[in-house]
Amino acid sequence: MIKKHACYFTLALLAAPLVARADDLPVEPLGMVQVTLTQLPQACPTLASRINEPAQALLQAFYQSQNYQPIWADKERLAAFKAALPSLADDGLDPLNYPLPEPKDLCADIEISRQYLQALQDLHYGRLPQARFEPVWHANEVTPDRTPILSIAQLGLNNIDQGFAQARPGFELYKNLRHVYAQQRLQPLPIWPTVPDGPVLRPGMQDSRVPVLVQRLRGEGYLDHSFAPLDNLYSNELVSAIKGFQLNHSLQADGILGAGTLKELNVSPEVRREQLRINLERFRWMAQDFEPSMLLVNVPAAKLTVYENGAPVWQTRTQVGRPDRQTPLLKSRVTRLTLNPTWTIPPTIFKEDKLPQIRRDASFLSRHDLQVIDSNGQPLSPQSIDWDRPGNILLRQGAGPRNPLGKIVLRFPNPFSVYLHDTPSQALFSKGPRAFSSGCVRVESVFQLRDVLVTPAEKNRTEDLLSTGKTHEFRLSDPKPILMTYWTAQADAAGNVIYTPDIYSRDQALIKALANKR
Repeated sequence: MIKKHACYFTLALLAAPLVARADDLPVEPLGMVQVTLTQLPQACPTLASRINEPAQALLQAFYQSQNYQPIWADKERLAAFKAALPSLADDGLDPLNYPLPEPKDLCADIEISRQYLQALQDLHYGRLPQARFEPVWHANEVTPDRTPILSIAQLGLNNIDQGFAQARPGFELYKNLRHVYAQQRLQPLPIWPTVPDGPVLRPGMQDSRVPVLVQRLRGEGYLDHSFAPLDNLYSNELVSAIKGFQLNHSLQADGILGAGTLKELNVSPEVRREQLRINLERFRWMAQDFEPSMLLVNVPAAKLTVYENGAPVWQTRTQVGRPDRQTPLLKSRVTRLTLNPTWTIPPTIFKEDKLPQIRRDASFLSRHDLQVIDSNGQPLSPQSIDWDRPGNILLRQGAGPRNPLGKIVLRFPNPFSVYLHDTPSQALFSKGPRAFSSGCVRVESVFQLRDVLVTPAEKNRTEDLLSTGKTHEFRLSDPKPILMTYWTAQADAAGNVIYTPDIYSRDQALIKALANKR
């Protein structure tokens, strides 16, 4: 045995391929694992081709924390890892993506460690790179911190299941959706038919599609199987069922079967289940930016939620950017309020919306209280402008009831010139989906949101400033983090799932990528 170890030690120093047997691993000479990791391309060429620089650095730190000793020669530990891997399926991760070799040599031991660390990273940060699919702009540059993974990995060696649990996001959005997905993935997919296109169906109308609609609503439990339609009538029972469907799919619950409702009805069972899976991935991404006290905007759902101490305490409806002018995803801090704001029309809106209207109607500017200004903010006469070649001019609308920003703007640093704001277009909040803006986020209950952000004394001060009718900037004494992000399915603690129309058509790319990521 002494002779064998001397031979291994010499080979390691020469950086030759290693052939240590599993029964020898617990008593390998100190430094052999370290040398192997340092000379990985020579010692384990196949493994080295699968490891990038950050992964190798993490492996080095992991083995250093274990005194550079083999880790998986402990049969009980390896068995626990193998037994825990299937639980990743409940997170929407494929356990087959983490194949484990037999621990016959040091290269195999390192490969098992690589898969262990990869599983923890995928649970903690997400399997896919968010920056490639749904990048989030950050006001402060963020470098992913791999330290938590090393700490979790060390503790997890004594209890793999506990390590996996610690790696998962801890907020309720993730826990609730994981619970639902874990149940659904084991069940046969439901079956429902496609409802054909046709005219808008309103209560009391008759339509040949009614029998198919009944089958579709039965497929998800919105109608009892004993229900029988009468003379193709879109009856009150069917209207109530459609309203329930609309509520659960973030649509306007008016009971009218229009194009938007029909589109959501015809999303397949396979896609619905995959939506749960990809939104678990989105929540893993989101966990890196989530703060216990913050404003959280879900863009496709057009909702803003206030979190305090990790729990949602208040929510309001919003309106977000339409598909051709999408609301950006970002992380910043709300730092100030603009009271009685003026509105300087952004260049895109000026060029695409306002300029054609001005060319058609010379009175457009005066009717909408729009002032022409130069780049320094100095007023210009509209008659002095060649509207076919307007040059470097701006349009500004004064404060007042017709101003599209309403009475309050909530501002936060970002390069997109977007913000939260009040709006006179209150009727649109009853719609769903609510993708109506040019990128900014309109807030329904903006004064209640103001109250969340300020002290009682500051609230009184803002009221005084608002009453003047003049524009004022009010800096917050305690800036509030804001995260604007994107998800299309979530569940509550009771297991009820709320879907949201994929307004920017991002789900399919994620479904495909998560299926193909090996």
